[in-house]
Amino acid sequence: MPHWILAAAASSDSNPFQSALDFFKSPTWHFITLMGYFLFAVLWIACAYWVFKDARRRVDDKIILAVCALTGIVFGPLGLIVYAIVRPPALLADSREQELEMRMMEQRLAEESRCSFCKTPVRDDYLVCPTCARRLRATCVSCGKPVEPSWRVCPYCETDVHGAMPPVSVYDRV
Repeated sequence: MPHWILAAAASSDSNPFQSALDFFKSPTWHFITLMGYFLFAVLWIACAYWVFKDARRRVDDKIILAVCALTGIVFGPLGLIVYAIVRPPALLADSREQELEMRMMEQRLAEESRCSFCKTPVRDDYLVCPTCARRLRATCVSCGKPVEPSWRVCPYCETDVHGAMPPVSVYDRV
């Protein structure tokens, strides 16, 4: 007969699981449970810390930041999951950078017009560039206001200016 059968038959205990039950009463099992509690507490604190750090990078409002941190502290890993679902998609730094890019684009679009030849800043009512004397616009025959070469009608007096304007040459100097 195998050795384990003889050992089981020789034992005076009637419970075959007594050795497993004895393990759960041992100091080793007690140490394992304490380490499990410790690791669970560390996981809980790490989740709360991550929620706080991430919320600081994404949220500008102090009250919402406090609610996020409390969610991480009170609910632990579950709070981490909830926060990950409802958190803002963009970081504050990315939002600020995008806003700065938008301002720069708006500034470029609103930038004063320049001479297409020498790039000198010119006003909208200039007919020629003051630096290189290149013709920028022609004047309306009826009202005398500056008119762009691509316009068909003067926006000030509604006069047809497309046929009345002299052709603008690249080398036209006044």
